[in-house]
Amino acid sequence: MKINYRVPIYVIIATALLSAFLCAGVYIGYSHGRAVDKVLNVVHKDTSVKTTADFDTFWKAWNVLKEKSIYSKDISDQDRVWGATQGLASSMGDPYTVFFPPKENKLFTEEIKGSFGGIGAEIGMKDKILTVISPLKDTPAWKAGIKKGDKIFKIDNISTADMTVDKAIGLIRGPENTTVTLNILHQDERQTRDIKITRDVISIPTIDTEVVSGNIFVIKFYSFSQNSAQLFKDALIKFLDSGLHKLVIDLRGNPGGYLDSAINIGSWFIDEGKTIVTEDFGSNDKKPVVYRSRGPKIFNDNLQLVVLVDGGSASASEILAGALQENKVATLVGEQTFGKGSVQELVNITPDTSLKVTIAHWLTPNGTSISLKGLTPDIKVPITLKDIDAKRDPQMDKAIEILTAKP
Repeated sequence: MKINYRVPIYVIIATALLSAFLCAGVYIGYSHGRAVDKVLNVVHKDTSVKTTADFDTFWKAWNVLKEKSIYSKDISDQDRVWGATQGLASSMGDPYTVFFPPKENKLFTEEIKGSFGGIGAEIGMKDKILTVISPLKDTPAWKAGIKKGDKIFKIDNISTADMTVDKAIGLIRGPENTTVTLNILHQDERQTRDIKITRDVISIPTIDTEVVSGNIFVIKFYSFSQNSAQLFKDALIKFLDSGLHKLVIDLRGNPGGYLDSAINIGSWFIDEGKTIVTEDFGSNDKKPVVYRSRGPKIFNDNLQLVVLVDGGSASASEILAGALQENKVATLVGEQTFGKGSVQELVNITPDTSLKVTIAHWLTPNGTSISLKGLTPDIKVPITLKDIDAKRDPQMDKAIEILTAKP
């Protein structure tokens, strides 16, 4: 028997609607699914790192940029990863935490190995503005009129807003006999000015000595280089041989350098075992590291010591000055120091990239963070552009006055 089976029209309509909804569901599920699932052939997509962060935003932005940006074809996926990692480093809000992609890493590695073409000015971040810590003596920056505290707003017409310190250094440094133009604002002025500087191979000076007012020995200390402790020791031997007991250590414009040099030098003035500086790791579980005087202390209570500091005194200079001040060895005279009291570690991320990350802050013997505001002198003595132009040095004058008043 042949059965003629006819499907009712409402069943056909229902089936068609169901199919449509299923197709729509597949499309909607795809368009609203995980953005990372649309990114194919990603190496190391899965990770053992535990986090509650939502990475879907990152991958959505990745896809939009790749699909819609007019620059997308000119930038490789790996370059996007480098850019994202640089952004990750900058999210710390610390101008000294920086990721170096391959090209920048190669330049950075070459620079820290030896001599380089530059202008001879140490720069840092002050109140989120790129600032000159100090020009080094007799360098192109010094001769061009760059001064401590100068704010740098442009480098060769490139704005320094939101620029990292290392990026700025990379733009300022360059081959010998080439030029760079800095748009700067002097501390005592209201108008910016462009200063064109010819780069040179920078040889960093270390120490000068002289005797002033007949009986005051002065050690002008320019930087904490690798051999500065030995050079400082040689200067102290000259001081001891002179038979004098009044000493000025001039740390103005000294941007710092090797920590070990600061500890060695401090150990000659501070009783063995006393604290020179503490390395504080903040909220990390790692315990603070205390650096103490190694001795032997070579000066008795007969020594009369004044240390000169200013806004160009930073890092190792602040460590030494703070240790001498708080261990009651020296009187600090001058202006507030720069406040560069952080510790950076260079970590290799891949064979050709690295991450410079701030891992700790320096604390003075009394527990004051150098990074927060720097050191406050015992006797504040400002120095103005008028003083400089007139070749007056009221800070050195005050040091001489203090030491002359004592027998």
